[in-house]
Amino acid sequence: MSHDSDGQYQPPYRPEGQYPQQPPYGQQQGRQQGQPQYAPQGRPQSPYGQQPPQGRPAQGQQPYGRPGYGQPQQGAGPYGQNGYGQQDPGYEAPTMQQPRYEQPPYQQQHQQEQQYDRYEPPYEEEPPRRKSKAKKWIIAGVSVLALAGIAAGAMSYFEIPPFTDKGEAVSFGKPAGDKGGAAKPAANSKMSMPTNPTAVFKNASTLSDGTHVAVTELDGKKSGFKGKVWVWAPKEYNDPKFAKSGFPVMIALPGGAGYPVNYWMGTDLKLQSSISQWYSEGKSKPFILAMPVLNPQPDEPKAIYWDGSDIPGQPKMGTWLTDDVPDLMRENFRTVKSRDGWAFMGSSTGGFSSLKAVLKYPEKFKAAICSGPDIVPDSPLWVGHDKEKAENNPELLAKQLIDKKGPDVYLAFQVGDNESNKKTLPDVQKFVATYTKGPIHTSLRVIPGGQHNAKTYVPNMGLGPIEFISKVMEGPVE
Repeated sequence: MSHDSDGQYQPPYRPEGQYPQQPPYGQQQGRQQGQPQYAPQGRPQSPYGQQPPQGRPAQGQQPYGRPGYGQPQQGAGPYGQNGYGQQDPGYEAPTMQQPRYEQPPYQQQHQQEQQYDRYEPPYEEEPPRRKSKAKKWIIAGVSVLALAGIAAGAMSYFEIPPFTDKGEAVSFGKPAGDKGGAAKPAANSKMSMPTNPTAVFKNASTLSDGTHVAVTELDGKKSGFKGKVWVWAPKEYNDPKFAKSGFPVMIALPGGAGYPVNYWMGTDLKLQSSISQWYSEGKSKPFILAMPVLNPQPDEPKAIYWDGSDIPGQPKMGTWLTDDVPDLMRENFRTVKSRDGWAFMGSSTGGFSSLKAVLKYPEKFKAAICSGPDIVPDSPLWVGHDKEKAENNPELLAKQLIDKKGPDVYLAFQVGDNESNKKTLPDVQKFVATYTKGPIHTSLRVIPGGQHNAKTYVPNMGLGPIEFISKVMEGPVE
């Protein structure tokens, strides 16, 4: 038996004038190719010459055993054709519209014949509509599941409960599993337990390692300014083996408006996950991040910004960044007592504010990473306040620190060679060349092709700057 590519039976080739072989049961196999196996009423017909009670041939059809259909005549070709390719009168040629049925082997046909003879009631196939209904239900079920998955993804993306934990309370300041509070550290301990009061933190986003970026509204007691602060602690902070350890803190400042959000709180820049990776690689300390707003209001469209400073007649953003925000972290986290556990980082105007904060308050902060920073204050709000402006000028502050011979500070600069402000790189190079002496220690990474944006700065922090300051900082400490 042979089959074509779709599994249909193909009769063997026989030269004209030869008869097909007789089947082994004494009957001529005379069912016309293409003839349905079942009678119109549904009962199968016998292929061996005997017609069952039901399903007689249609008008004009030859019954089994007629010449030209099942029994070839002398000189006739196979399947009802004569030797000249003409149809016998009693033969009805199959058409393309007639379905083709695979003809089983003779023994299988005989077994089917016996089975059909034993089956008294007419054979009735299951109505196609039942299969159709089943298929419809399957399609409907798959469609519902697909739509549910899409809806869940969309609700998670847009942070709609219950597919997000955004807005849920986040507790910091206690080690995981601590019920009665951690034991008090020894008198000579380098760590500081949370001093309270505890702030109310709400989850802003959850990282893949289960850590949270949380936000609180800080009403600054010293500055009088009220604004948002986002915080993040690495997974090691809740590790039981660090339950008695204080962690270093890095205050991360954005560029641009820096209001109403601090862009470092967004996980797309991967600052938090990068710190975890760098710590696992031995490059970085496991910093806790504090990410406050930089300005008291948007600086657009008039390009009004506050230089992270206490400008007369303006909100005291300098005091907010260097006093109120550190106080918040001490109240809610296990931190390092000394300046060795406190640092700044920032880009653009945030880089300027970081540089200025460490140089102005070296007794509080030990290091800063300054990416694409300004070197001198340039807010239009300084007009008429030259004295106060000079007190917040990094160049003058660096000179004073050198003259006082300390304490030591560590400043890691990184600048792209394709910054939007073409003066940025030469200004930073000049500062490094002029003030790297005595207590001021610097490093400079020039980023090939680097532009003036946070996406350029974060990956390059791991190529030198984060390691430069981590070598001189402490934490975790007991």
